[in-house]
Amino acid sequence: MPQAKQRRTPGATTKRNAVAATVDYRALAQFRFELRTFLAFSEEGARKAGLTPQQHQALLGIKGFVEPGPPSVGDIARFLLIRHHSAVELMNRMAKLGLVSRVTDPEDGRRVQLKLTAKGEQKLQAISKKNIEELRRAASPALRRLLRSSPQPGEP
Repeated sequence: MPQAKQRRTPGATTKRNAVAATVDYRALAQFRFELRTFLAFSEEGARKAGLTPQQHQALLGIKGFVEPGPPSVGDIARFLLIRHHSAVELMNRMAKLGLVSRVTDPEDGRRVQLKLTAKGEQKLQAISKKNIEELRRAASPALRRLLRSSPQPGEP
């Protein structure tokens, strides 16, 4: 036996339309486009510097790690959203390239800490300088426009 269609209450439709009206879809779409454009720019910059995009992200993760002490392979795996064994292989390749070094944690001999070498620092600095310039040039206007046009959480 066919089921009767349920009617939507007018209030639900009105709420949905009100939420949709508070979102600046044009600004959001433009920002997402600029984000993808920036990511492509950054990936190409990594390749020009002789790195894969993932190697660049790993260097950035190691340099930007905020916990006390240098990061471990597990920390970088979480930062890159990859499995631990994939991060181990990535660090092996990066160590062979002279981009990172491994140091045994003085407080826990089972833990290996990662540090950038001078070569890794140099490559990261060169890519980051160009990325910051690109962000200043392209992404900031769309992000500011999007943030101005969207309500804060908890605002009507």
